[in-house]
Amino acid sequence: MKAIRLSILVLLFLTACIVAVKEYQIEQQKIHLKKDLVELSKIKYGLFNVDEWKVILAEIITKKVEEFNLDDTNREEMRIKISKFLHVAIDDLESRYYEEKSQSFFGFIQGGVAAVTGTFGKIKKDIPVFTEQILDFLNDEDNREAIRGYLIDKINEYADDTFSDTDYTQVNLILQKYKQQDITQSRNYLRTAISQFDADSKGYKILLVLISIATLLLIIFLKRLNKFELIVGLSTSLILLLLGVFLPMIEIDARIAELTFSLLGEKVTFSDQVLYYKSKSILEVVKLMMSQSRLDLIAVGFLVLTFSVLFPFAKLISSVLYLQNERLRTHPFISFMVLKSGKWSMADVMVIAIFMAYIGFDGIISEQLRQLENMTNNLSLLSTNKSNLLFGFYAFTLFVLLSLTLSQKIQATLNHDVKISE
Repeated sequence: MKAIRLSILVLLFLTACIVAVKEYQIEQQKIHLKKDLVELSKIKYGLFNVDEWKVILAEIITKKVEEFNLDDTNREEMRIKISKFLHVAIDDLESRYYEEKSQSFFGFIQGGVAAVTGTFGKIKKDIPVFTEQILDFLNDEDNREAIRGYLIDKINEYADDTFSDTDYTQVNLILQKYKQQDITQSRNYLRTAISQFDADSKGYKILLVLISIATLLLIIFLKRLNKFELIVGLSTSLILLLLGVFLPMIEIDARIAELTFSLLGEKVTFSDQVLYYKSKSILEVVKLMMSQSRLDLIAVGFLVLTFSVLFPFAKLISSVLYLQNERLRTHPFISFMVLKSGKWSMADVMVIAIFMAYIGFDGIISEQLRQLENMTNNLSLLSTNKSNLLFGFYAFTLFVLLSLTLSQKIQATLNHDVKISE
């Protein structure tokens, strides 16, 4: 019977090792793909990108110019508007002309000649002719193409003088890495690749959770465990700890799913614009904090490293040594780590803290995005919060449950003076 249950625990452990390695490899590939996808989806390459606006305005102007056609109905309307404009312009020119000429004697003579000969009156009589010439000019396709090019050139010139250039260094590197032609094509490629990895990873995650639960139940319901069985259980919990430490735990993702508005009567849409994204493992958070120059952040990073990484690893190693070598059971450090360090490791507190941080971030981001939607009365805005707890969190949680159960088993065995048989 003992051989059977030991075989089951060993089989579960070996399977957990294989599955954990596969899961870690897939998650690392996903991390790189998602990092590149987020970079390509940042709002600085979309809504806040001057080059994107150049393309949009050029398309709108091209469409408006192509749609411009003077038929009998709107030609008459345009004739009236142009005629009124020419009358106002000539009246203004006449007024400024006489005002300027009145400043000198010679100019006064010139103004008098213009008034006697009726120069401006003759110009006004020719306004209908000028109007027809302007209408014919506007209705000519070659001239409309020239107008379109002029307007686009002026918009590009204004944008270049007003806004700074967008840095495409990262974008070009990503396009080159995946051998894609543009941002849209690359984003579609990356989404497909990530979806495939998600599908491949799902089975490994489920299997790893089932192995952890099965190991946990065996340890709970088996009354007496020998040292080999306990060591196998500790080894399984070590696998979960490694995944919990090296894999990301939280994904904070706030983005604009879709922003639609009307510009010059044309619909403009921006989709999947990333506002903020962070995904860190425990070790990455510690590294980030320790690299800062602020003493308080370094202190927090050291505490997180100590109580959430070093303590759990030290306790697992000490537990194995405690079970393997009776002489080491009296060693102060090993005895402390196995029997008295439960309240100091605080791994369970770390799990709760991460979960509460996720809830807090999720609530804050969701509220801010809702306020953003309410502020945009003239826009159609759909924002989304894609923040998630990642598998690193669940692996760390399973480690905490399994580790606490094993600690209680070891202490219960010692308290009842049960000798652990080989």
